[in-house]
Amino acid sequence: MNRWYAVNTQAHQEARADENLRRQGFDSWLPRFRRQRKHARRIDHVLAPLFPGYLFVRLDPEIERWRSINGTFGVVRLLCNGDAPLAVPDGLVEEIMQRRDGCGTVVLPPRSLAFGKVVRVVAGPFADLEGLVQEMPGRDRVVLLFNLLGRKVRASVPMEGLAA
Repeated sequence: MNRWYAVNTQAHQEARADENLRRQGFDSWLPRFRRQRKHARRIDHVLAPLFPGYLFVRLDPEIERWRSINGTFGVVRLLCNGDAPLAVPDGLVEEIMQRRDGCGTVVLPPRSLAFGKVVRVVAGPFADLEGLVQEMPGRDRVVLLFNLLGRKVRASVPMEGLAA
């Protein structure tokens, strides 16, 4: 029975691993999303892996020669439980595939942050402080306004260090 399995790739080699697995006849999928990148006073959009360091491959381990995946250029290993490949929960990959747009990139739902919303910082130097959302320059950072020592202080913090 064909199921989806996760493949751990070498750092920044997801596309190379995906291409090499396809050349070997495996049904692989590297989910990507469009992210904003700032470089040299320019803002552009690039495709980035949804799960950095991982991609998915669909196979039947009872029939196919899955061990050759571990020797593929760009691949570290197929995730296994003991001696058998570890399947991804049913429906997970299909659910992610349904979120693709016409170009095949995964469309992520917008964050629930909004201008003027009060959020708590849970990690980093501003941990346990509450701040007011001022702007969101990218998908991974947010500028907050803190009230410190009677003054208003603006600071840019990573999105993953926030709790709404």
